Amino acid sequence: MPQTKPAAHEATGTVAAPRQVSAPAADSMALRIAAELPYLRRYARALTGNQTTGDRYAAATLEALVDDPSLLDGADDPRIALFAAFHAVWSSSGAPVAGIDADTGLEARAQAHLARLTPNTREALLLRTIEEFDNTSIGRIMGIGSAEAEDLVAIAYREMEATIRGKVMVIEDEPLIALDIRNIVSDMGHAVTGIARTRARAVALGREERPNLILADIQLADNSSGIDAVNDLLAEMPEVPVIFITAFPDRLLTGERPEPAFLITKPFSSEQVRSAVSQAMFFGSTATLKG
Repeated sequence: MPQTKPAAHEATGTVAAPRQVSAPAADSMALRIAAELPYLRRYARALTGNQTTGDRYAAATLEALVDDPSLLDGADDPRIALFAAFHAVWSSSGAPVAGIDADTGLEARAQAHLARLTPNTREALLLRTIEEFDNTSIGRIMGIGSAEAEDLVAIAYREMEATIRGKVMVIEDEPLIALDIRNIVSDMGHAVTGIARTRARAVALGREERPNLILADIQLADNSSGIDAVNDLLAEMPEVPVIFITAFPDRLLTGERPEPAFLITKPFSSEQVRSAVSQAMFFGSTATLKG
């Protein structure tokens, strides 16, 4: 969990205070919930593979909390309560919420791809690896036991990593971190096309290798920007998924567009990288990987 959390942005909406508690307690709960909204949005985007879709699920969660404040009754951990409310919305919908068109394009193909996975596995995996909940907390969020949560994470790894293999490009100026990422990705069975330490090298390497996935830092060796490098590449390869790995998540979790669907905070664990790569490849494969 990042130590410094960005303030909630207006794009996520505001949380109404529960009606059956004192004003100071309501204000405190609202503030604590608001502090977690950027991370709920991060999770929702990773789960759906799309910023707009994820944000609409997050907004639907806030609406559910406003409509039914009892969802927060007795909540000793607002973060768990917020994610549990999200899963109540997510589970009850069974499909994108109203206003999201999943009948055509990448999202429809991703939804079809998702249907082949064991139910609830990706949710458990993301909660464990990206949001760093323990198995007990995952169980509380998803309404299952901690042992089942642990089993779901293991199943998710097996199913997703067995599904997709592709080419991965790394944009990272720290040699040891770049080597660590290369080893993790290679151990998953993917081919690492190369490591770029500057914006110029990243653009050249991307054009030459046409990767299926990009892993990028923000600050590069010559003080150039990994964000600019990614934007240069996405202008030519718009369907390629990107994972940002950065010590400065607040520069990306702003609530402004564009935001990445996949974001890992440094220092990271190999489990986080494996999870994000599997997620990004899984969604990107519906459009960018050829059999």
